Amino acid sequence: MKYNLELEKAIEEIKKANAKNVLIQLPDGLKPQATEIALFLKEKTQANIFIWMQSCWGSCDYQEIKNIDLLIQFGHASPNILTPRPG
Repeated sequence: MKYNLELEKAIEEIKKANAKNVLIQLPDGLKPQATEIALFLKEKTQANIFIWMQSCWGSCDYQEIKNIDLLIQFGHASPNILTPRPG
């Protein structure tokens, strides 16, 4: 892969959160690699990895989606790891 996406850090966070359902958000330029990224994360964590295919404009642009344990956003800076708010 052309970019260092810090996938090992994402794997660590998925395992630390014991996340079963993980949503990844990627900027449009990385979406062609979305399946490759998702399969790699699933292989390393056994979590269900879902890909957000709509546009993402940064860490402030996230959706609250039911049954997602962890949201990982990839972009120009380090991945932003978000856990859902309780309730």
